[in-house]
Amino acid sequence: MLLLSSTDRAAVTRLLLGFGLDLREVSIGEEIPGSYWGESEAGLRGATLFTRLDTPLHSILHEGAHYICMTPERRLGLDRDAGGDDAEESAVCYLQILLADALKGVGRERICADMDEWGYSFRLGAATTWFEQDAQDSRAWLHEHGITDAEGRLTGMLRGW
Repeated sequence: MLLLSSTDRAAVTRLLLGFGLDLREVSIGEEIPGSYWGESEAGLRGATLFTRLDTPLHSILHEGAHYICMTPERRLGLDRDAGGDDAEESAVCYLQILLADALKGVGRERICADMDEWGYSFRLGAATTWFEQDAQDSRAWLHEHGITDAEGRLTGMLRGW
């Protein structure tokens, strides 16, 4: 599993900052504020994404994708639970893979393998298979909300902005 400590932290910070998210690290052993899953999993409070050096990158990208995909109203009161429906959750998973592609040295193969190892569940089994063969609805959702363009590239925009 790729951890924050093994990545280019400055690149991760720049990527998320481009969407208005402030990445903040807490000390190893310290509880991560706003973490839905606890342990080393990333946490969200407002426009701040909390991590530790032992936080898996897939968790950081997933929580960042939640922030990008949620409505502006939900962003205002965000503390731990991103909410959203099944369509949004699927779009979040798709977006985290696109975000991984934007990070040199990470990419979709690596993030999909980590998603599988963590236990993400998709109809066709593996995250890569879902991404390549069964995610048309997620691609359409991201485009409809302005997060990707017609070619599926990141626009740098948040939902509702």
